[in-house]
Amino acid sequence: MNRLRHLLAAIRLTTRAAPGTVLAYTAVALVGAVVPVISAWLMKSILDQLGSRSGSWSALLPSALGLAGAGVVTGTLPHASRYLQASLNRSVALLSIDRLYRSVNRQVGIGRLEEPGFRDRLRMAQQAARTGPAQLVDDGLTIVRSVLTIGGFLGYLIVLNVWLTGIVLGMAVPAVLVHMRLSRARAAAMLGLSPHERREFFYAELLSSIAAAKELRLFGLADLFRTRMLGELSVSHATQSRQGRRELRTHSLLAGLTALLAAVGLVWAIHAATQGQLSIGDVSVFVAAVAGVQGALQLIVSSIGTSHLAMEMFRHYREIEQAQLDLPVRAEPSVAPPLRTGIELCDVWFRYGPDQPWILRGINLVIEPGQSLAIVGLNGAGKSTLIKLLCRFYDPTEGAIRWDGIDLRELDVDSVRNRIGAVFQDYMSYELSAAENIGVGELRFLHDEARIADGAARAGIHETLAALPRGYDTLLSKMFFDDADRRDPQTGVLLSGGQWQRVALARAFLRGRRDLMILDEPSAGLDAEAEFDMHQRLRRHGAGGATVLISHRLGAVRAADRIVVLADGHIVEDGTHTELMASTSRYARLFRLQASGYEQVDRVGAE
Repeated sequence: MNRLRHLLAAIRLTTRAAPGTVLAYTAVALVGAVVPVISAWLMKSILDQLGSRSGSWSALLPSALGLAGAGVVTGTLPHASRYLQASLNRSVALLSIDRLYRSVNRQVGIGRLEEPGFRDRLRMAQQAARTGPAQLVDDGLTIVRSVLTIGGFLGYLIVLNVWLTGIVLGMAVPAVLVHMRLSRARAAAMLGLSPHERREFFYAELLSSIAAAKELRLFGLADLFRTRMLGELSVSHATQSRQGRRELRTHSLLAGLTALLAAVGLVWAIHAATQGQLSIGDVSVFVAAVAGVQGALQLIVSSIGTSHLAMEMFRHYREIEQAQLDLPVRAEPSVAPPLRTGIELCDVWFRYGPDQPWILRGINLVIEPGQSLAIVGLNGAGKSTLIKLLCRFYDPTEGAIRWDGIDLRELDVDSVRNRIGAVFQDYMSYELSAAENIGVGELRFLHDEARIADGAARAGIHETLAALPRGYDTLLSKMFFDDADRRDPQTGVLLSGGQWQRVALARAFLRGRRDLMILDEPSAGLDAEAEFDMHQRLRRHGAGGATVLISHRLGAVRAADRIVVLADGHIVEDGTHTELMASTSRYARLFRLQASGYEQVDRVGAE
């Protein structure tokens, strides 16, 4: 039943994508089914009349013209079929890929994308989206066409020899079963290879990555990763080779049996003709019938095999398309209001799965409007996880996060995120123009040159971008080139890490002032002067709203209105910089440790 549902879904998707093409393709398939039968009977008529010498030219002419016309159709149909199939594939791919990524983007959070199993299914679904639905329809039409062809010849074979007909048809059953088994094995092998192919792709990308090039060359890592890439590729090739040998043995055996059967039938037909039991035309039709039936059976068997594989692939597409939301969404959620009283974390516990350790343990925290809150702690303390919960990329495992007293789960997630601005540590460097790299921060202003330039100026990157070969239209990448780019190799430009951070900051400025500003290590990698300048700009931008700052550089958080220290998923300290420094707190110890490092550097420099 599941396969039937998948098949019906593929048919609905295909007919929706290109109804006219499906009708034309169906018509071509049906014509292709009857033309061989008609050609065989026309040839029989001509041979019988020629053999008996009773046929005149005028009597033979209609059959000859019919046979010539059938030949023209036979020669034209494959080209028309290929054209329609390619057109159908393009139309279906456009619709199915759109629906696939709509389904992926329908997920509220990022939990699904962080699951390896989901990513494997998504990769299979991406492959199936391009050809799977159209392939299933194509295989279905091929089976229908082959059945009609067999039906056209079957009556004649039954009249000639019932037993021979039974043998010919009996060959189809084991062939179908064998091909279905091979298809299941092929689909299972492809799914099993997915982790190896994913790692091979990772190593291949790493070997050609600009970001990794310095360490690969300095540390001599290229041979290591190349060896690992080839190891994963060898595993894939070994599996594919075993599957290929298995299919070769099976296909060779079936082809041998088919050839033997055809030979037996031909010997019998010739013997019957010498005994006067068959005419020359009968022999020609018999040869055509045996060849036609065998060819149609092979097409059926082959189509069943490819459709089984396409069905297995399409199953992953359907699973992605029908996947439940990773986070619950109310049927009629409320719109997030402007932040007035604050964001409250109420006994928040979180872990990434039932078998995973707790990351946050009973967090109680209030983030007030107009307040700058700094969150510090060692790596793994739960700081980044807390940010994910505030953005509702995940929901608390236990407890709640309330926006002005309303649980985030009761609010429209887009309206919540629309009230949040952010500069993430792992900001994106898009393979886009400078203007688009800033404009994606607020799509309303994607083509607003003045606002984009203003955002860049506030981030301190305007002069750098304006001086590029094409100004803000310069591509910040060496990956994509058009004809103009090929003539000007300087068109694509690579920015430094600090410049990219300012571009990410410009996105936040373009987005405008939001109720909550999240700053996740916004100045990591910057020099002291650039760091001070960036925090001054961010402080002015976030004035009046709530700001959450995460930083390992404690000098950047000392100006925060409030500092909380996370350790092992708990809040262990809470207060102002002055309050925490006046005690023997963990924060004070870490701050003095960092400060002493700077002091030692200064003393060494003075000496």
